[in-house]
This record gives sequence, C-alpha cells and structure tokens, in this order.
Amino acid sequence: MIARLEPFHAISVSVLAHRLKAEGRDVIHMEFGQPSTGAPAAAIAEAHRVLDSDPMGYWQSDALKARIALHYRESCGVAVDPSQVILTCGASPALVMALSLLFGPGARVAIARPGYVAYRNNLRALFMEAVELPCGPEQRFQLTAAALEALDPAPDGVILASPANPTGTVIPADELAAIVDVCRRRGIRIVSDEIYHGITYGEPAVSVLGFDSQALIVNSFSKYFSMAGWRLGWLVVPPDLVGQAVARMGNLFLTPPSLSQHAGLVAWDCRDELEDHVATYARNRDLLLDALPGMGLARIAPPDGAFYIWADIGHLTDDSLAFCERLLRDTGVCTAPGIDFDPVEGHHFIRFSFAVSTPLVEEAIRRMKPWFAAQKKD
Repeated sequence: MIARLEPFHAISVSVLAHRLKAEGRDVIHMEFGQPSTGAPAAAIAEAHRVLDSDPMGYWQSDALKARIALHYRESCGVAVDPSQVILTCGASPALVMALSLLFGPGARVAIARPGYVAYRNNLRALFMEAVELPCGPEQRFQLTAAALEALDPAPDGVILASPANPTGTVIPADELAAIVDVCRRRGIRIVSDEIYHGITYGEPAVSVLGFDSQALIVNSFSKYFSMAGWRLGWLVVPPDLVGQAVARMGNLFLTPPSLSQHAGLVAWDCRDELEDHVATYARNRDLLLDALPGMGLARIAPPDGAFYIWADIGHLTDDSLAFCERLLRDTGVCTAPGIDFDPVEGHHFIRFSFAVSTPLVEEAIRRMKPWFAAQKKD
C-alpha cells in the first residue's frame, strides 16, 4: 500500500506566477512563507571563510548544539543537554523524525484545522491518522485544552504550532499549560512546531519545553534567522529518545549541510539585524491590517506572530484556488489558496505572506484596492 498525498496548491499558483514573470509581468510574491531577506551578513562572511578553508563533510556541529541548548536554558529555564539537540536539514526532516520516534502506523495524532499542510500529509505518508480539530474565530484558530479533553478516545499525540501557519495566532502561556496538563493526564505525546518563535508582535511565544520535558520540539533557521535556503533546523528530544533520533538522522538524512552549520552558529549572535527584519514584518502587518478591511476583507485571524494574514473571502468565492489564480493574473499579486491549510473551510480563505519588503507590500495594496472593489461573488 502506498500513501497518496494531496498536492501543495500554493506551488501551482507560484508556478503560474513564475511563468507570468518570464513573460514580462511584474509579480509580487506573497504566496510562500519565506523571508525575502538573506542570511545575516556575518553568517554569509563566515560561509565565505569556510568555503576557502574547510573541505567539509558529514558533520554535526557540537558548538551549534551547545548554543541551541543554551537558548532553552536562557529562554525558558530548562536544562537541555547538547546531545538532545539533533541538527537537521530544516524543520521538515525534524517533523518526520519526531513523528516516527513517537508513533507507529495507525496512530491518531490531533492537529488544528486550519494548519500547515505538511502536518496532514506527513501523517498520511507515515500511515498515521490526522485527527483534525476545526478551529475557528471562537478558538482564535488554535487548538485548546478543552478540544483535546473532549476527544474520545484520546489521540496518541498532538502537533502544536504557536505562532501558527497559516493564521499567525499564538497560544497564550496559560492555555499552553492547560493543554500540557490534559496531554499528561490522557497520555497524549506532544510535538511542538516552534519554527516561528522570535517573530511575534506582542508577548513572545512560549516554548512547550517550559511545561513538558517530554515534548519534542521542532525548529529551524528558515524563518527568524532568514536562512530558508540553507536547509538547517533542529529537533529537541528527551534523553531516552536520543539514540533513536541519532539513528534516524544518520540513516534517513545523514547530516545537515556543513556550510550551513558554520553560518548558523554565527547567525545566532546577529540579533540586531534579525530584529530589524521583525520590525519590517511588523510594519507590513500594520499596513495590511489597515488596508484589507477597506477592501472587504474584514474577517481576519489575529496575526499575533509569524508573517501571515488569514483572510475570509467567502463573500466573494467558494473556490480559493481559482480566486488566487485570478488575483494573480489581474494584479500580479501572488497569494496562497486556503485549501492547502483547511480542506473543509479553506475554499473561502486565502493567505497573504508579508515577509517581503515594505515597498512591495505598499505596491500590492495599491494594486489590490481597485481589484477587490470590482469583485462580486463567483
């Protein structure tokens, strides 16, 4: 039996965007969650130095593991041994490893709907069952302790994401503590995707590790550190899973790129530059939150973090994929259809990524205002 996965529809929209660009169209890419900025300058300089002096090879940087472990001690007062940090080729392999470490075929794992498309598809690829919990405005588009408590039978696990993709919503610390309490009582193992930590617009996001030392933590250099193309991430595992985590990384993925590990260690201390990126995202967020209601997009998830706007377009369409394609063809603004993130309600949502420059956000707004004003229900 071979698992069949759903396509990532935003990719097809992006393919159309690049085709239009090749034809001479001016396209603004707001479809993918990737920073338009590059790696920090000092990290790039370190990469140049290493390229000239180090032949490199299969390697896991002890210094980088130690720096990540220090981060958890400083940020949430949790003692993490560097051996518990498994360096990965981005967050995607870390998620695959986390799921395969905790669960076997047939396991039931709860996820929020809407949620990142790869959660559902990774579970399916591993022959596990995604227990999708609908999360609407009443729940701030996030999983709650009450929703997990109500599941009968209890799932084997849950994937948490705070800030979340596609909504940008953050689970408050008290609710996170309540979720952990439910999971502990009901034997539900936690995988926490914390890839957007560092990018918030109010209170900082809290790591699940501060409440549950048995949780598996997925993170990456792709978002806050602006190093998506460097393919560097990490997985934090409890001590009893270190051996199996190392075995999985070595057999399935070998090691992350050596060059990226050298650069990532330096990037960790480029906070001023990285915080400037977050300030740009905050400006872009404010511009969109100010402009979108005037275009008729008033039902928006609270973007507490990450760099997304999840907007309801149900008054205009029941086909978000066709809507995104039409918006792209007419205005050159490329967005992501909601069906990637929610196969039930996503037909009338779209996601804007504002991880681009502020002038591009301003230009996108200028193009979209008259276009949305002219739209009527499909």
